[in-house]
Amino acid sequence: MAEIVQREGAWVFDGTTVRITPGLHRSVSVFRQTYGEITVPLEAVSSVVHEPDRKRGRLRLRLREGADPLLQATGGRLPDAADPYRLAVDADRAVVAEYVAEEIRRALLLDRIPTEPARRYLLPGPPVPVSVRSSDGTVSFDGTRVRIDWSETSDRIKRATGPRIVEVGDLVRVDWLPGSGAQDGFLRFVTRETAHPGPPPEKDPFALDLWGGTRRDVLTALVAAAVTARLPHPSARTAGETARLADARPRPATGTATPPPSRTGHHDVLLRRLRELGALRRDGVLTDEEFARAKAAVLRGF
Repeated sequence: MAEIVQREGAWVFDGTTVRITPGLHRSVSVFRQTYGEITVPLEAVSSVVHEPDRKRGRLRLRLREGADPLLQATGGRLPDAADPYRLAVDADRAVVAEYVAEEIRRALLLDRIPTEPARRYLLPGPPVPVSVRSSDGTVSFDGTRVRIDWSETSDRIKRATGPRIVEVGDLVRVDWLPGSGAQDGFLRFVTRETAHPGPPPEKDPFALDLWGGTRRDVLTALVAAAVTARLPHPSARTAGETARLADARPRPATGTATPPPSRTGHHDVLLRRLRELGALRRDGVLTDEEFARAKAAVLRGF
């Protein structure tokens, strides 16, 4: 067994898995503390490097492409402080860090772990349910559907459309980009109907505009990863999307058909939302252009 314990956390390698535990020090990012312990199977590892430095070096675990839904969802854009596969190492522990790295390398060679992209997720991603309050609203995921409740500071078009609920089966992918400097980030849920370029995140009812502090907004990556883990793997995405589209096509009845669920409740909600939007336009709260966009968003949601 190879182990290293530092202020930011601990890595323990037992020959088959790398267990990564975040530290409890106040300098550890809220993202890593919230994500908690991660158990990485050896087959998910591509390589490991130790980058020594005069004061503090780094251990970096590199995973195979397509092995981890968190890395798939974030596209390598997590800030260094939030990266769970990076460990700052004090100079006086450099020898231990190199030993841990060498033990992992040796196991990769002995087990002949391939380096090509994985064809399925080898890590489960964040557990559900998960809920994060961001600068633009609160996004929740229970394993089957995403719900967005807008904040008071959200764009009025978003607030006019009401809470957004998206079923996993309707999703094509999740796009996530953290804020950087003066540039806002976003978390966008792309469905088959919204796969084309849509409005900017601040006006898109399928997107959270991440304009607040990065300490809080970076947690939305947990939702992005949890949803991504339940979508078809990138290696099978084309086949998966084809199957979903085929399932959506009408089929000839065979035997006794089960009647479809009643749409009366949905129809009533739709009419109420449209009446509310009409009242907002009459009162001058929404312009004609904003009303048209909000109405289109409500109709897409139903």
